[in-house]
Amino acid sequence: MTHQAFGPGFRSLLDEKAVVRVLATGFTFTEGPIWHPKDQYLLFSDIPPSIRRRWDKEGAHEVLKPSNKGNGMTYDHVLNLLVCEHATSSVARFSGGRREVLASHFEGQELNSPNDIAVAADGAIWFTDPTYGRMPVYGVERACQLDFRGVYRIPPGGGALELVVEKSLFTQPNGLCFSPDEKRLYINDTEQANIRIFDVEGGKLKNMRVFASGIADATQPDRRPDGMKCDALGNIWCTGPDGLWVYAPDGQLLGKIAVPESVANLHWGEAGWRTLFITASTSLYALETKVGPHKESFMTGYI
Repeated sequence: MTHQAFGPGFRSLLDEKAVVRVLATGFTFTEGPIWHPKDQYLLFSDIPPSIRRRWDKEGAHEVLKPSNKGNGMTYDHVLNLLVCEHATSSVARFSGGRREVLASHFEGQELNSPNDIAVAADGAIWFTDPTYGRMPVYGVERACQLDFRGVYRIPPGGGALELVVEKSLFTQPNGLCFSPDEKRLYINDTEQANIRIFDVEGGKLKNMRVFASGIADATQPDRRPDGMKCDALGNIWCTGPDGLWVYAPDGQLLGKIAVPESVANLHWGEAGWRTLFITASTSLYALETKVGPHKESFMTGYI
């Protein structure tokens, strides 16, 4: 497998011959990578066996079991861990060994299964809520209480959960990320195989348009949009057929990064933030890039 460049812009982000290295393998379905900027380690989820794992220079090892089938993870601005839990249909915060539920219901009904998560500079927490955590293997099989799949915002400091998209808009909302200036929010849909972009104004989403579509291949039905990140230059890195698809801010497909297994998510880390960690089915991979992530709130002081 080789990386594919569709324009010179791709080569400024990644060497076409960059090696995708296996860091650890033998897992079930890896997801949710997040780099701790102070203590220099990576956390990631192994969803089916309900295990949270850590990777550092000593290798990969278990840190929490059961993990409530945790999926997407991030940190808030003081490095509390935020986790989307499939088994509890919750967003939970972990601080000093204490677990606190931040969101579990909307309009009196259980959330489907929070999946991916991002924290804005103002402290607001944004997350997607598809139904994968109510399916066998990836969650706890049970009926949905809500009749739609939404995207939500927890206001800075907490408060009532806010639905930020129309109920009928998404089939299975999944990855989400902000542009570097946080004036735009990107959200992909696994079933629709597309990425939408919204303008962000006062905590509201406006002016929805399709940023990219057709992120699918009939010969690779398990490789569709899932995790997604924005780099420091505003390019969008999204999982898809063959591995990762990289888009310029104007929506041009710059290239594809070949990964041996079906990719679920990604996150930059290590010194200089130039190592891209990739969770892909049974393995954790890494490759070196020429660009790092845009500065998220938890990276302040470390990037």
